[in-house]
Amino acid sequence: MKKVVVGLSGGVDSAVSAYLLKQQGYDVVGLFMRNWDSAANNDILGNPSLENDICPQEQDYQDALKVAEHLGIKLYRHDFIKEYWDYVFEYFIEEYKKNRTPNPDILCNKYVKFAGFQKVAEDLGADYFAYGHYARKKEVNGEYFLLRGVDGNKDQSYFLSQLSQEQLSRSLFPVGELKKKEVREIALKNNIPTATKKDSTGICFIGERDFKNFLKNYIFSKPGLIKTLDGVVIGKHDGLMYYTIGQRKGLNIGGDNRFENAPWFVVGKDLEKNVLLAGQGLDNPYLYANRVIVEDVNWIVKDRFSGRLECSAKFRYRQADNVVLINWLDDNTLEVITNKPVRAMTPGQAAVFYQGDICLGGGTIKEVYQNKKKMMY
Repeated sequence: MKKVVVGLSGGVDSAVSAYLLKQQGYDVVGLFMRNWDSAANNDILGNPSLENDICPQEQDYQDALKVAEHLGIKLYRHDFIKEYWDYVFEYFIEEYKKNRTPNPDILCNKYVKFAGFQKVAEDLGADYFAYGHYARKKEVNGEYFLLRGVDGNKDQSYFLSQLSQEQLSRSLFPVGELKKKEVREIALKNNIPTATKKDSTGICFIGERDFKNFLKNYIFSKPGLIKTLDGVVIGKHDGLMYYTIGQRKGLNIGGDNRFENAPWFVVGKDLEKNVLLAGQGLDNPYLYANRVIVEDVNWIVKDRFSGRLECSAKFRYRQADNVVLINWLDDNTLEVITNKPVRAMTPGQAAVFYQGDICLGGGTIKEVYQNKKKMMY
């Protein structure tokens, strides 16, 4: 009997994953990952009394225990705090110091939920590792392909774009063939304790805490001016790191009779002058670009194409697919040209490439261009 270690998070998706694998005849055990030291974080913030501002990890662990007991499987608990700090949190902070907008979930999957998790699972004798991700995989002649999940609204292949062939070969995604509604129905039908538990959202180490106040504890902020593209001062910003391309909320500008009554958006950053650039209109042309340079590319499929390849790409998680042409600039860097301008492509965010349902791989947006003109992003 093959042994599967399931990452039990205390949520419904991982619980149903464990249930399905047990039904399929696997020897299933659970592993709860403690990724963030909430108590230590509150000490850093000097605010140990704000219980609602920390990740409810202990409640998640108790929920995972209830699931394990209900399913009749053993649950282990392991601290991944050091891995999370070294590979996710420090990267997150360094990217914001560079005025880029990072996506820590991708690194969390790469270094913690897969690399770190799999090492611990191997020590527990695992043949396979399983997760509650909405993604699929298939094997063809010894090559493993990462596929989108059946539920297009929950598909998480975007966040798994840094996985390797070896990691995929031993990973299982039991709920990837299901829609979220079906997962809830399975949980309810089988009285799984977390059947009605709300999905977790956001970054664990931030939780419900105000994002600006959180960053202030780690990065020095320098207030400055907000200007239009032609240099007119229209307001003040709290620090460039707090704003991302395409952002509307929190600018605190408007009602200026010098301009038409239309919403303002962040359209760029002048790092040298510490100026935040703003423009009016959801379809402001300065928000759109048609060429990006993507670095640190992880190419999942074995076939590293030559010349140009036409495929599709996502530049944000919830974004619709964009038709693109890509070509290698070096072993780890891609030039990406879109067939039509794309809104708010942002340095630090992930660009993930697809052919149909197959996730080819992905990397980090380094530079953004309108044709050959580099944007002030």
